Amino acid sequence: MTGNLVLTAAHVLCDATSVQVRFLTEDGGTREVYGKPVLADSASDIALIRIPDDPSAGGLSADDVAPVRFARATRTVDCEALGFPRFRLRTDAASSDSGEPVRYRDSHHARGDTSPLSYMRTGRLEITLHSSPEYDPERGRSPWEGMSGAPVWSGGCLIGVISEHHRPDGLGTLAAIPVERWFKDLTPTRIKELGELIGLPAHAGQLQRLPSPSPGAPELREEAERLAARVAGQWEKEWRRRKVHDPYPLPVRFRNADTGFDHWASIRNAPPGSDPGPLALAGRLNEIVKVYRSVPSRRLVVLGAAGSGKTILTLRFVRDWLRDRAPYDRVPVVFSLASWDPTTISLRDWMCHQLVRDHDLATPAAPGGNPAGALIDRGWILPVLDGFDEIASGLRHAALKELDRTTTSLLLTSRPEEYAEAVQNRPLPKAAIIELDDLALEDIAPYLPRASRPGPDGGLHNTVWKPVLDELREHPRRPGAANLATVLTTPLMVAMARTIYSDARGRDPQELLNTARFATPEALQKHLLAAFTPAAYEPLPADNDSGIDRRRRRHWNPDRAQHWLGYLAAHLDQLGRARTGVPERDLAWWQLGTTMRRSSRVLVIGFLAALALGVTTAVGNVPVNLIATPLGLEFALARGLVVGLLHGLVNGLLFGFVYGFVSRGAVEPSRVRIQVFGRTGEWRAKVALRFKLGLMGGVSLALAVLFLDRVVVESLGLGDGLDGGLVGGLLFVPGLGLGAGLVLGFMAWLEVPIDTESGVNSSELLSQDRRNVVVYMLVWALVFGLGVGFAQGAVDGPVWGFLVGLGFGLEAAFGGGLAYGLSFTTWGQWVALVRIWLPLTGQLPWRLIAFLDDACERSVLRQAGAVYQFRHAQLQDHLAQVFLAGREGRDRRPVDSAESHAEISTI
Repeated sequence: MTGNLVLTAAHVLCDATSVQVRFLTEDGGTREVYGKPVLADSASDIALIRIPDDPSAGGLSADDVAPVRFARATRTVDCEALGFPRFRLRTDAASSDSGEPVRYRDSHHARGDTSPLSYMRTGRLEITLHSSPEYDPERGRSPWEGMSGAPVWSGGCLIGVISEHHRPDGLGTLAAIPVERWFKDLTPTRIKELGELIGLPAHAGQLQRLPSPSPGAPELREEAERLAARVAGQWEKEWRRRKVHDPYPLPVRFRNADTGFDHWASIRNAPPGSDPGPLALAGRLNEIVKVYRSVPSRRLVVLGAAGSGKTILTLRFVRDWLRDRAPYDRVPVVFSLASWDPTTISLRDWMCHQLVRDHDLATPAAPGGNPAGALIDRGWILPVLDGFDEIASGLRHAALKELDRTTTSLLLTSRPEEYAEAVQNRPLPKAAIIELDDLALEDIAPYLPRASRPGPDGGLHNTVWKPVLDELREHPRRPGAANLATVLTTPLMVAMARTIYSDARGRDPQELLNTARFATPEALQKHLLAAFTPAAYEPLPADNDSGIDRRRRRHWNPDRAQHWLGYLAAHLDQLGRARTGVPERDLAWWQLGTTMRRSSRVLVIGFLAALALGVTTAVGNVPVNLIATPLGLEFALARGLVVGLLHGLVNGLLFGFVYGFVSRGAVEPSRVRIQVFGRTGEWRAKVALRFKLGLMGGVSLALAVLFLDRVVVESLGLGDGLDGGLVGGLLFVPGLGLGAGLVLGFMAWLEVPIDTESGVNSSELLSQDRRNVVVYMLVWALVFGLGVGFAQGAVDGPVWGFLVGLGFGLEAAFGGGLAYGLSFTTWGQWVALVRIWLPLTGQLPWRLIAFLDDACERSVLRQAGAVYQFRHAQLQDHLAQVFLAGREGRDRRPVDSAESHAEISTI
């Protein structure tokens, strides 16, 4: 039932004062431990045995036992029990010690169905077994002897304890005492005692009902199960990355908060006029699920200082809940509140968007349905709202009002001061509150040596931490020891100290006691934050080996990695402050580059648009002039270079201006897809508008190109006589305008808005952007290639028409289609800024996604669905401050002309 309590039947113990408990191991072996009864009640026929909670003494670690949930079967449900019945009696050939035969009982995993309407008078639960002994081997004794005391489980919940076998009922039936019967047979004092020992609810009405009500359609239940699997996989991976179990979890504890909670009568759903008093909610990290389930309102607030373990607590909560989740149970999902603006979007709609973005709920559960919204509305989602304190201070009261409007179950985390300020006039309804305690010296003294390399004798007493821990024990009032003891009260700082001094080589933690370097706890904390990233990127043994690890990590120089992480942190700081006034915490890779100055983005997009048309025009002109004129290769190359430069310049200016107009804010992924059939009549107005814009843009571009070709190029002596003269000029301007209008109008007809309420995540929208750009390039190529090709072929023959059409088609595809994608789509912005410009200027690595994934492996970042987050807000803020301070220093420093060019390129 817990790490040190075993449940059995009271009649099994009789009057024993010491009991031998035997555990079966997964490899078929056994281990035995002696325990003592701590509770035995003959009326309910249940008993508890206390065993050592030390694995080295034969017991179990508390972390190996998930919190038990209790339920009652209201209809027939599947059930199971494990015991050692008499019919499993076996005889070994010989003992390894004496050579004599050994008799033993092997285990039996009994499976069957409950029959809640049987045995109603005696208050027992009938278990009808799927398999049973074929005969009774000994008259007068039941073959099921030894099954008494076996807990009966269903759907991950305890529903009873096997108590007897009525022989007249046959060999396939057993009787159990159901859990709900305990509330009739036990005194209130006993009930309270069981609640404290094993988490039994205070009232029978709080037992989970089996089978659980099935909210929603089967498709919705399947969607919930898929979501549970995705969330479980995500947080199990994060659990391993955090090394929470290496060497063992830090003993984080919590207790009832002193203030800020609602009336206990409301929290406990007490009837009017009664005052049930407070709940005892103190516990350790591994008990958080049990504590949460003990709160009848299922609304719990967790308070803790920065780095005190709130995020690890939410991680443990989600992981433990899902490991022991029953069918039809809620799915806990972590939502980072830093990105929520309660003045612009409701909590329900914001959670819908987060579910779509982070958990890929992109396929409607039903035609026209919204799976994310349906899961929330039907009660399938248990919101774990992390970081209430990360909401901008001016928005917290609005956030609390929005939370006030809902009665949904939730778990909320916050720093104490920010939460207290928000609830000073009115507490969060029905919310119980716990507060995380600081770590003490006795908590970290065993942990840090175990997390470091062994001493010369292989023991725990000669590690690098021994002098430091001795100083903390023997001279706690010395300034250096006092500062370090203050800093190491939070799991975050302990983890950073471990990474810097235990995981990295050549570092001596005694420097942490140096008051000349670290005069205050704040200075010491700043040192740990500054040293963490270089330590995390110290070359590992695997980095010098061949294989995947080497390929992934060989380029991550610690200084460059810190610079890149600093840029990402500064990006989040600027992005968040522009929106809500506080740093953003969700690093959405498709938003990178949007915090660059708009003028810089315009220059980059314009340059790439110029390059797209300039290169294709230059390359396309060379073979045309070689084939159609006798002027030779030198002339063809010179003309191609000049025409490419001029045409590219015009294209860059045009699309740079367009991008500057549409990018006043961050360019969002276009919420349209290409669809040929199934549209409504609303497209007509959009087609007309796009046609007009294309016509005007095409005519403007044609006039500029015509001026450059007829005036500038010919004045340089590079005219090739292939421009068609006056007739060609008169046809070129309306032809280019008409072609551009047709392309934009046709694409407007093909585009169908994506119903984002049906669930489309940002990654899918970005992929859709890319597909749209490919279609645009094809349409530009076909319209101009076929049009010009047919026209030229009618005059000069099909071969020449094909060549000219191919050239115009390629120029249109790159100059129009690709330039359009760079200017109007997030995919184009991603390619231009994140895949080209930012790596080129050293702000980000070329292999960005590989770098982000590797940072997660090093526990610098973590992945939360589709976005990344820094391991802790303190680390993000520190990296942002260092990066911005360094950039401001470079901006103020006098530079010569060579340095000036480099500085402009990095900014």
